Amino acid sequence: MALTRDATVEQAVEAVDRDGYVIIEGLMDQAWVAAAKQDLQRVLEETSTGRNSFEGFSTQRVYALFAKTRWFDGPATHPLVLGVLDHVLGQYQFSAPVGIRIGPGEVAQVLHRDDDVYPLPRPHPDVVVNTMWPLDDFTVENGATRFVPGSHRWEPGRVATEEETTAAVMPAGSVLIYVGNLIHGGGANTTERPRLGVILEYAASWLRPQENHVLAVPQEVARELPERLQELLGYNIHPPFLGYVDGRHPRRVLSS
Repeated sequence: MALTRDATVEQAVEAVDRDGYVIIEGLMDQAWVAAAKQDLQRVLEETSTGRNSFEGFSTQRVYALFAKTRWFDGPATHPLVLGVLDHVLGQYQFSAPVGIRIGPGEVAQVLHRDDDVYPLPRPHPDVVVNTMWPLDDFTVENGATRFVPGSHRWEPGRVATEEETTAAVMPAGSVLIYVGNLIHGGGANTTERPRLGVILEYAASWLRPQENHVLAVPQEVARELPERLQELLGYNIHPPFLGYVDGRHPRRVLSS
């Protein structure tokens, strides 16, 4: 389901609960798209292609994203996005923020669920929410994310087929929000141009994130970030006291 940037949190939550995903078109303006894309191009000049078929042999991935660019601080804490996260996860932090540029000739990624990295028996409550921010228009031809609507409600063991997938076709500046239990995968790029997007993945804060952000983002960088972003990078407490440092809130480390 696609909504506009004027959508309410309630509308977005309703779509995510029902379908497992929602697209918000035009959430970021074109000036932001151009600036964010230009800044990532700088990073991509020194970024190698993937090491395996899941990363993509013709795909570049920018890890430690928040150590390398400031252009996603705003999207990461956008009120509409956080409103959905508050509803689905409650307490959360970043899991795997990564820039992804799918190159020409890249094949489709295997269909998967993002929460499969956690050994939790199914069914289980949602523990992962992913957001995909296109910096190029996403099309079927250039590798738009494929997903299976409603698969977040499937019974354990059911296997998706390619015929059940649809593509997240959306203009640059939009966002695709989907739960980690939704079956999906990167698309094949059959064009002659790369396709750039950024994934900001969040997980329940009682789980270990995929990337160790406290090490990936230097303290001198984290110290200058807004408090909410610091919390998302792991300087937080999951109630009642998971994540403390020497008996104190971890954010105190940044002020010492």
